[in-house]
Amino acid sequence: MPLVAYLLGCALILGLAYRFARPRLAAWVGIDDSRVTPANLAPDDDMHPAKAAVLLPQHFSAIAAAGPVVGPILAGAMFGWAPTLAWILLGAILIGGIHDFLALVASVRHKGKTIAELVRRHASPLSHKLFLGFIWLSLVYVIVAFADVTAGTFVSRGGPGEDAPGPAVASASVGYLLLALAMGMAVRRGLPGNTARWIFLPLVAVVIGLGQVFPMDFGDARLWTLLLLGYCALASMSPVWLLLQPRGELGGWFLYGVIAVASAGLLVGGLGGTLEMKAPAFTGNPLLGDLTGAQPILPILLITVACGACSGFHSIVASGTTSRQLDKETDAVPVAYGGMLLEAFFAALTLAIFCVVGSLAGSPDRTYAQGVALLAEQATFGLIPQSVGLPIALLGFATFVFDTLDACTRLARYTLGELLGITTKAGAWLATLATLAIPATLAFLPKVSQNGAEVPLWKTFWTIFGMSNQLLAALALLAATLWLRSEGRRWWPAFVPALVMLAAATGALTLLLLARLGGGPLSAVALAETLCAATLLLLALILLAETLRFLLRPQNPPGARSGE
Repeated sequence: MPLVAYLLGCALILGLAYRFARPRLAAWVGIDDSRVTPANLAPDDDMHPAKAAVLLPQHFSAIAAAGPVVGPILAGAMFGWAPTLAWILLGAILIGGIHDFLALVASVRHKGKTIAELVRRHASPLSHKLFLGFIWLSLVYVIVAFADVTAGTFVSRGGPGEDAPGPAVASASVGYLLLALAMGMAVRRGLPGNTARWIFLPLVAVVIGLGQVFPMDFGDARLWTLLLLGYCALASMSPVWLLLQPRGELGGWFLYGVIAVASAGLLVGGLGGTLEMKAPAFTGNPLLGDLTGAQPILPILLITVACGACSGFHSIVASGTTSRQLDKETDAVPVAYGGMLLEAFFAALTLAIFCVVGSLAGSPDRTYAQGVALLAEQATFGLIPQSVGLPIALLGFATFVFDTLDACTRLARYTLGELLGITTKAGAWLATLATLAIPATLAFLPKVSQNGAEVPLWKTFWTIFGMSNQLLAALALLAATLWLRSEGRRWWPAFVPALVMLAAATGALTLLLLARLGGGPLSAVALAETLCAATLLLLALILLAETLRFLLRPQNPPGARSGE
């Protein structure tokens, strides 16, 4: 397929989907700006209203992270770009966008509480506790995978002629976080948000340049993992206006810039004939796998792509931080549904980058960075050479992982606090440290070995992350189904996608358990992964049974509607 047709086709499909869905989604749940949102009802350190233009880039950078980079590249390498692209577009439009939108609106209608509140109100106390435990465990997986991949980026070395891009990106990342802090304090002291944005965005280019001059070369990924987790602890306990909002806005606009430059590079290279799709449309993987060990397209494709098409993690972000900043209900469609479609376009763009590079260039983040650097050179007709574009692309990868890491830690603190009934500041610190203790421990355990080499922690946990992610999406859609039913609204558009995601996730978990249990002795990390997989599968089945029990009971009489 020509690159130009690929890119414009994706943009047209996603644009038409948004245009068609926007009024229907609003009518479906009865969007009404006369309702006061939680952010305006009781502002505090965790609740602070933000306009849609500010909230969308922040929400987008928080939900994106490494998912729409790593997932599409791995799936494209395993199955080819055609089935990967088909799932990205169909999944985002028909499942992922609906999932994100319902999670946000339901949370707003329940005073900014997490998606677990729907289970508490519309199911049983047992379901509520199990669901909170599932969410917390899923968030820990995200922190494990993304902290490890970021630490790996910070210590990575390039090829001949490249001047320590990893340590340079580490320095630039620290400078980026300091810029976000300065921006947050400036806005707090009265600097208009738009003015602050256009002052601090150009300074990101300055910190990238300084990173090249003053690289932070610690040389040990485990040390960087500990430093990242320490940052997560401090950042997650800070007021949202100080770091979460400004850093998210800077990260979101940085992502906008990457999308614009990469898209322009594909168009220029495609029209000029200098770029082409080198990766195959199909790799020949069988539909259900085979005896040689080839992974089956179904359900592994749905698990591997993860965030680019549908992600349960989005429901936690939407109901954990975004719902506490939504200024008015009509902003829910562009922020949640629009944000998911924007992420789908980014995932499709990343897949195209992989196709241009032609194969995995080491790790997915490295493949992505090399592709973005190539496209930046194309878009600027050589004014930005690949040697300059590479660290910029790697910083872009690191920044939106940063956005997710501390947001995840904050959300895990909320979840564990709700599960254990923690309400004090000291308890919040305890919940934060308990969450981060697990990824800190895993970083020092013996790794899984493959062909005599250690497998990175993020790669070991990526499959289980994808499975837990899609299971969480299924459970969030089931919770939304219960809420919609209690409101007297159509609930089947949430229930059917829930069953699709549930089938994919439980099928993949079963395959993983069979492979692990039949594969001989397990390393410490592999054993931890196996136990987690079994726990997730058991929790999901119990929650499904509980949900179906309450879904099949007689409907509440009119007037018993909740959350208003």
